[in-house]
Amino acid sequence: MFAVFKSGGKQFRAEPGKQLRIPTIQAEAGDSITFDEVLLASDDGDVKVGAPIVEGAKVTAEVIRHGRDKKVIVFKRKRRKGYRKKQGHRQGFTEIRVAEVQV
Repeated sequence: MFAVFKSGGKQFRAEPGKQLRIPTIQAEAGDSITFDEVLLASDDGDVKVGAPIVEGAKVTAEVIRHGRDKKVIVFKRKRRKGYRKKQGHRQGFTEIRVAEVQV
């Protein structure tokens, strides 16, 4: 049993017991959250594809922690002009553990 849901403009495949890193959401560690935007759901070979979402399907998960990813270096330069700009970025994330997938 699995489902594909949308959070923060990205899509994630959820299975019970699986840990995922999703874009930061407003919830405390230990809270239970529900994702209603399920795009695809499968229950033992029976696949339901939403148009755009599957009615009545939801994914329930528990927030484990919040954090920030590894630094990504952004380097810009223009040839022959002496223009160079170095910038770093660390994207925030929320780590969740999928508890239940309802179809």
